[in-house]
Amino acid sequence: MSTLGWIIVSGLAMSSLALVGAVTIALPAPLLDRILLPLVGLAAGSLLGGAFFHMLPEAVVALGNDLALYVWLVAGFLAFFLLEQFLHWHHCHKAVHDRHRPLGYLILLADGLHNFIGGLAVGGAFIVDIRVGVVTWVVAALHEIPQELGDFGVLVHSGWRPRSALAWNLASALTFLVGGLTAYAVSSSVDVAYLLPFAAGNFIYIAAADLLPEITSQARTRDKIETTAALLSGLAILLLATRLV
Repeated sequence: MSTLGWIIVSGLAMSSLALVGAVTIALPAPLLDRILLPLVGLAAGSLLGGAFFHMLPEAVVALGNDLALYVWLVAGFLAFFLLEQFLHWHHCHKAVHDRHRPLGYLILLADGLHNFIGGLAVGGAFIVDIRVGVVTWVVAALHEIPQELGDFGVLVHSGWRPRSALAWNLASALTFLVGGLTAYAVSSSVDVAYLLPFAAGNFIYIAAADLLPEITSQARTRDKIETTAALLSGLAILLLATRLV
């Protein structure tokens, strides 16, 4: 399959993950929280493992160990920091949400921008190397599942009808495909290899600012053990993947 084909298929597959939000309707909040906490830990470990074990080493190979690489790494980190600062939104993985949290179209706008940036990053990874693109997509998908569950729960909890929430959540997720196609379109005139450290910065920020504080805030010892084990599992899986791809 061509690089463009990989980008299109991966973009549609990532966007379809928005449909997983419907699970929040069927599951009681306590059970959903019970499932989400280990998922959040796994996502955090996978994001860090993807950034440090795959994207950054590949970026060094493609670009050299130059200062510009680390500038792009910091730019990727700051991009998500600014997104949260100015849109007053962050990833939320709770089944029950505070009604005072910014909701509705603000969440969809922020999610759309987040997905577009993610699509740029994954599309750039596919252009650099199909194997790195696949790993980057998998890592992003592991993070996307608990995020989509949380976003859909927020919309429904704030008064949206489930079908409407699902449709709009899917629409905002399609910006991932738009981002991937944009990366492909500019790849002939722009060195998209710089999207690798940029994506690594995105992943590090999401893990450090959004996911790790959530799993470290758990009071029960059992939760701490489970989420720590899930985080270490995510790191171990991505480290093992360096031998397989």
